[in-house]
Formats: sequence, C-alpha cells, structure tokens
Amino acid sequence: MNGVIYARYSSDNQREESIEGQLRECMAFAESKGINILSSYIDRALSAKTDNRPQFQQMIKDSGKGMFETIIVWKLDRFARNRYDSAHYKAMLRKNGVTVVSATENISRGSEGILLESMLEGMAEYYSAELSEKVIRGLTDNALKCRYNGGTLPIGYVVDKEQQFQIDPVTAPVVLEVFTAYSEGATMQQLVDMLNERGIRTSRGTKITLNIMAHLLKNRRYIGEYSYRDVVVPEGIPAIIPNELFDRVQERMRKNKKAPARHKAEDDYILTTKLHCGKCGRYMVGESGTSHTGNVHRYYRCHNTKKKKLCDKKAVKKDWIENLVIQQTMRVVMDDEVINKIVDTVFALQGKESDTIPMLKKQLSETQKGIENMLNAIQAGIFNESTKKRLDELEERKNQLEVSILQEELQHSVLTKEQILFWLHKFCTTDISDKAERQRLIDSFVNAIYLYDDKIVLVWNYKDGTKTVSLKDIEGSDLSLNTAV
Repeated sequence: MNGVIYARYSSDNQREESIEGQLRECMAFAESKGINILSSYIDRALSAKTDNRPQFQQMIKDSGKGMFETIIVWKLDRFARNRYDSAHYKAMLRKNGVTVVSATENISRGSEGILLESMLEGMAEYYSAELSEKVIRGLTDNALKCRYNGGTLPIGYVVDKEQQFQIDPVTAPVVLEVFTAYSEGATMQQLVDMLNERGIRTSRGTKITLNIMAHLLKNRRYIGEYSYRDVVVPEGIPAIIPNELFDRVQERMRKNKKAPARHKAEDDYILTTKLHCGKCGRYMVGESGTSHTGNVHRYYRCHNTKKKKLCDKKAVKKDWIENLVIQQTMRVVMDDEVINKIVDTVFALQGKESDTIPMLKKQLSETQKGIENMLNAIQAGIFNESTKKRLDELEERKNQLEVSILQEELQHSVLTKEQILFWLHKFCTTDISDKAERQRLIDSFVNAIYLYDDKIVLVWNYKDGTKTVSLKDIEGSDLSLNTAV
C-alpha cells in the first residue's frame, strides 16, 4: 500500500522540530503498518482552521491521480479543526479511494472507530476556538507594534530580527513598476507574464497567478498601512507606492471589475462510497441527465452498468434512496437501546492518557514556584534588570506551558460516557432538510448500503448494526417508480 504524510504547524513561534517530530512519528507508523511513503506535504505556519493551505490543497488534488491510498497525519487536528471542512475533504478523498489515518491517536479502523473519530474532530473544533483566544492576544500585541504576524510576506518586503517590515531593495522596484504599468493600461495577465518571465516568485516560492496579482494591486501595505484584524496603523511600515498611484490603480480596478461568473452548483451525492449494487457489489455513483422537457433528473447508477455494461441493475432516483437511508438512520439515532450500545463501544475504544500531560504539569508547577520566588525576592528589595528579565522569562514560559497542556488534554482527552451520549443525542435534532447535516449523519453512522431490486441492506457503524428492509414494506418504495427509464 502506498501513502503520503501531511504535516503542519500553526504558529511562527513553534520550533521547527515540531514538524520533524510529526514526520518522524508518521514514518514510524507507516513502517509498522507496511505503508510505502511516496511523499510528504508540509504547510508551515498555517492553521487547520482554514482550508487555504497550499500543500494541503495540492495533496487533495494529487489524491485523484491514483498514486496513493492513505494519508497519514500526526493527529486528526492536523487535517482540519472544523468538522464540516473535514467531512467535505474526506468525502472527496473517499471518492478517490484514499483514507486518512492518525499516527498517534488510538482509533479503531473498524466501523465503530468512525464514530470516535467524528467525536474527536468535534472536540478539536472546540479546542481551536479555545486556543485561538490565547494566540490572538499575542498576535494583537505584535500588531500594535507593527510586527510581522506570519502569513505570506508581500513581494517587496523583508522582515528584520525584530520582526519589523523593511523594504527589499531587490523586489520593491518591481512592485513600483507593476503599479505604474497597470495604471498606464497594462492588463493583469500581462503583468503576471512579465513577473514570471523574470523569475519573480512569492515569499513561498510559488509563481505569480492572476489571484496573487489582484491581491498585490489591492494590498494597502504598499502605502505603509499596517493592519491585523481590528488593528490598523497608518504609516506603520515603510511605504513602497505613493498614495496617488495607489488610488489610480484602485479606480481602474473598480472600472474593470465585472460581475462574478455564475458557477453551476455541483450536485451533492451524500451516499457516494456508501451505496453498493446488490447484484454485483460495485459502488453506485451519482449521475444526472436532462429530459426532452428540460428537467434535470439525478440518479445513482451501478459503476458496472455505467462503464463496463457488466451489470443490469437499474439506476435509482437520488432523492428517493437518500431520503430512505436518512429515515432509517434517524430511527437508529432515536433508539435508546442502540445508542447505549454505541456509547459502551466508543468508550472502550479510547486510548490511554498521554504521558506528556503529567510532565507538562510538573514543569508548570516548577515555573509557578519560580515566579513566586522572584516575587518574594522583589518584595525583599532585590530588584534589578536581571530579576526583571528572569521574571518576564518565567511568565512567558508559564503561558507557553498552559497552552501546551490545553493542547495535550484535548488531543488525549478521554470522553466520559455522558459526553459521548450527549454527542450522540445531538443527532436527534438533525435537520434532515439541511445538506451539511444530512452528510454528517451519513458519514458518522452509515458504513455501507446494499441495494437490491426487492430490498435494501443497511450496515451502520456499530457492532451487529445491520438491518434488511423489504422495499414492499415501505410506503413509496416501489422500485419500478424510482428507477431510471
């Protein structure tokens, strides 16, 4: 089996070893499972809260080439800290035959493990919001001092040792040339071609694109304006472009702005990789067609009938089969006996507590004692530059340890049965008319569906979670009325 590794870290203040540590543990996991690692995708100083991660997006794109079957991450929160983004990308990967596994979290690859994974992703989303409050405070302090706060460094600038913006004498003249040329009539495509021909690259080493060029021409940092969240500081950094030139460029961009193109929404087939043909066992895949009246009809069709004509299973209407599966799954969610079985199973799947947490708590206790000793010394009249510096170092160390403990406690948290039950009961209020909630219900509970001409077999993500439903017993389930003509 071939696989790849995805690693990232989300703060410029983290040590580079954090990436190396992730790669080391992922490689060890791959070796233990007999997975051949083809490549590693690494996003440095980027957060999983956003899907705007270049290497992550490249990995998703590469998954469609059929070169690997597994993505290994250090923790699930390396993949995404938003459950909807996670479900979206994992659905794309499933369509490409690729699965995501954690190198360090003890999650069963069996059907029940899917439930635990979904819960951990929900907890990671909470952690992301909790931790971001601490991070944002530090970044806001940096912003008030007009310091570089991470992200892509604009072309034309460099950052000094104090994390202050300085003009790059090599690329700043190029930025001025671009603004001048655009104000005089050059097109953005011409400017993109010009910079790429000269070998100009972004701070991340990527080629210039139309999106990058548009962002460059609108970037107010070039007139010296520093901004981060709600902090805006005019003349906070050295300006490269005069205000008059910048205003002319913005005026031309407004005139050239066209109404955004209307994109045809893609159909969401929520049973993709779950629905199987009862006759031959192959996946049933989504497709659509337009009738002579202009109406669009959507179906699931057996892959063997769609491509190879090896099966005579008729296509079934998308809405009919999806609604049928949703209704049957909601019955499971509302069954207290079944839910209690799932609670017991998921609770037993959780791994042991991390050894790292006690170590971090011990370091925090020692640091707090150090702070108390320094304060006692100050009260005794011992106060100089050295004691002040040492106290500042201890306070910073305390903050770092508190964040690390919060992170470890979430990543290695053992959910109580009450917490698991609470999470499962939230599905009782699923809005089955909402596309995202329907997808989340299916991803969490449904393992597989086998559709025959006279029955449907549903396999859910818990032990003995199989049910056979006769289509004759379900109102509106006459298969002859719900198949393609």
